[in-house]
Amino acid sequence: MFRKIADGIDALNNAVGSMVIWLTLIMGIVMFGTVVLRYVFNMGWIWVQESVTYMHGILFMMAGGYALLHEQHVRIDIFYRPLSERKKAFVNVFGVLFLLFPTCFVIFYYSFPYVMDAWSVLEGSREAGGVPGVFLLKTVILIFPVLVGLQGVSMLIRCFYTLKETQDPATS
Repeated sequence: MFRKIADGIDALNNAVGSMVIWLTLIMGIVMFGTVVLRYVFNMGWIWVQESVTYMHGILFMMAGGYALLHEQHVRIDIFYRPLSERKKAFVNVFGVLFLLFPTCFVIFYYSFPYVMDAWSVLEGSREAGGVPGVFLLKTVILIFPVLVGLQGVSMLIRCFYTLKETQDPATS
């Protein structure tokens, strides 16, 4: 049952990551278009320039769980890589419980009022002609710790199965 929960979380983060990764290509195209419009045709729009910032923020915030799922996050591999699967599971349990979960909680807790304030006024761009949905971008700040926290739950489940299935050679 718990493996199905972990598989579901992994599938969610995989789907989200697979969708938002396309923002990288779209950002590149929009940036190229912005540069061409500005320097070749002497034209530009604030909303196009702001959209790149939006896409960048969405990409990195929404792909946090995906990066954790595929172990593309920052880790000191010089110590971690040579460990046995059992020791890696212990390190991951410690990291998730005492580093990842508290960080996700703090981000969510302190961002919630900030995001709610943005929603209460349907905050838009400070620039005339800018992207009107700043409140939607700020919502991604709350989605980030949820997706990363869920991926932490999946990691914990998988670590507990690893610990259960592997035996410590010293106790055999």
